[in-house]
Amino acid sequence: MFDLMQACYENLHRAQFDRDLDKKWLVIQVHDPATDTLVGFSTQVVLHTEVEGEPIRALYSGDTVMAPSYWGDKSLANAWGQLALQLIDEADPDPLYWFLTSKGFRTYRYLPLFFRQYYPRLGTEGSGHYHQVVDSLGKLVARDAYDCQQRIVRTDSSRYFARPRAVDPGLRVRYDPHVQYFVEQNPGYARGDELCCVAPLTRGNFTSLAYRVINASTASQPVH
Repeated sequence: MFDLMQACYENLHRAQFDRDLDKKWLVIQVHDPATDTLVGFSTQVVLHTEVEGEPIRALYSGDTVMAPSYWGDKSLANAWGQLALQLIDEADPDPLYWFLTSKGFRTYRYLPLFFRQYYPRLGTEGSGHYHQVVDSLGKLVARDAYDCQQRIVRTDSSRYFARPRAVDPGLRVRYDPHVQYFVEQNPGYARGDELCCVAPLTRGNFTSLAYRVINASTASQPVH
């Protein structure tokens, strides 16, 4: 996992990677079925906090990477969606969200593809409630590195950042309004700034495309 991460990110150190991994409780791994080679993974943890005095939960996707030759593969999204549905169907009454800190346009792009409601999004400023949810989770995850004005986790010299080929939107920024919006909201993405995003995790908030991906047969392997 570290080798795959290091191939896609710069300024990444093993001790930092291990510390981050120790804070998570589940890893989704994707293997090439022909060679059993690890080609992608995403670390996951459920966070607990309060908004306006009420408890909430959030599935937080941490380190997430796919080998460049597998970009566009749906296996990781399939396994993540199955995990999300399991959490949705639990008897816990607290509201559930997906909390995403997005270093690049590829991860942000999952929001309009997978969700009917999410924040931040093109064409709306979002509700005060969403702002408070993001603020509470951003402070919980990033502490002083969280910028509550822009709702971004600011990078510094100790943080890793994606290699240019992974985050450069190229021509997409001209023809994809969601990519353009991400770049406008997070102009420091290339140096590692992360845009904080949330989406309510409910069955009704998934799009029809999300269900097609989630219900597809893949080679994903969730690992506890």
